[in-house]
This record gives sequence, C-alpha cells and structure tokens, in this order.
Amino acid sequence: MILIAGPYASGTGGDPELMARNLERLEEAAWPIFRAGHVPMIGEWVALPVLSSAGASGPTDPLAAEVMYPTAERLLQHCDAVLRLPGESRGADQDVAIARERGIPVYHSLDEVPGATSHG
Repeated sequence: MILIAGPYASGTGGDPELMARNLERLEEAAWPIFRAGHVPMIGEWVALPVLSSAGASGPTDPLAAEVMYPTAERLLQHCDAVLRLPGESRGADQDVAIARERGIPVYHSLDEVPGATSHG
C-alpha cells in the first residue's frame, strides 16, 4: 500500500472547489500505482467519510484537526511507501517525516515507484 501525499487543503483558503481539484490531482497517481501492482491510498479517502459520520460539516470543521492528520498517521502504520507529490502541504510533509522515522521509503515521482510510470 502506497500513501499518496500532497496538497489537499493547503493554499485553498477552505474553498471546497479548490480542495476537490487538489484531491483530483492526488487521485491521478492512483491508477499508475494500482497498475504497477500496489494499492494506492489517500488519507482523505478515509478521513472525509469519518468526518461526515461524526457530523462534521467538512474538512474546515473544527473536528477536522482531530481526524485529518491522525488518519494519515494511522494509515502509515499499514503503508509500505509514500509518494510525495509536489506542492506545499504541512500534512504531506508530516507524512514524509513519519515515514522516514519508521524507515518507510518515500518517493517523489511516479517514476520512482517500483513498476509504475507516469506515462501510458
């Protein structure tokens, strides 16, 4: 399982449309990772439904601080690697720091992921 980490809320000012675009950018890496034989994972795929089920209004709700980063940290207990996509993101930087502390490989492009390529 490879955690895809990059900007989600960073630089959006809480604008749901911009956050959705950022999530789409993260998701673009999912197919090449899957095609290469890995399981792609994005923290928001887990954290957003958790927030919703807790009654939060979304990723800008105060409860998000208790869910978003902790979800990624818990996921990293099960991940074999992290793909850190470009862009400023405190959460993604935190994911990379945790991965390095745990000795989990960190890739910075799809071409570094075993068996994956960003083309075709």
